[in-house]
Amino acid sequence: MSELETIALKWFKAFNEHHLENLLDLYHPNARHYSPKLKIRRPETDGLVVGKDALREWWKDAFDRLPSLKYEVTTLTGNTSRVFMEYTRKVDGEPDMLVAEVLEVENGIIIASRVYHG
Repeated sequence: MSELETIALKWFKAFNEHHLENLLDLYHPNARHYSPKLKIRRPETDGLVVGKDALREWWKDAFDRLPSLKYEVTTLTGNTSRVFMEYTRKVDGEPDMLVAEVLEVENGIIIASRVYHG
């Protein structure tokens, strides 16, 4: 397993446990995150947040609103600077959603992430 796939598995573990600080520890202080859900829920961002404070706010809101939110990994593919993750978003009372996400990594730290919905 590559270093990037290991980072991705740590990411899933922290996310699924809703352990916000462990999740944020994987990110650079000025990391950029884009998500279509972010664009819908917070249109003023145009889907992009920058920095750990913005990430903390975004994920804390999600964890508070959706206590059953979990991601089920289906595929991880890493190279030297990116890991492509495919997973199923699961929330009680909502249909499952297929999601793809790319983490860009430099020196073992996530510098950017981008979410894609099918």
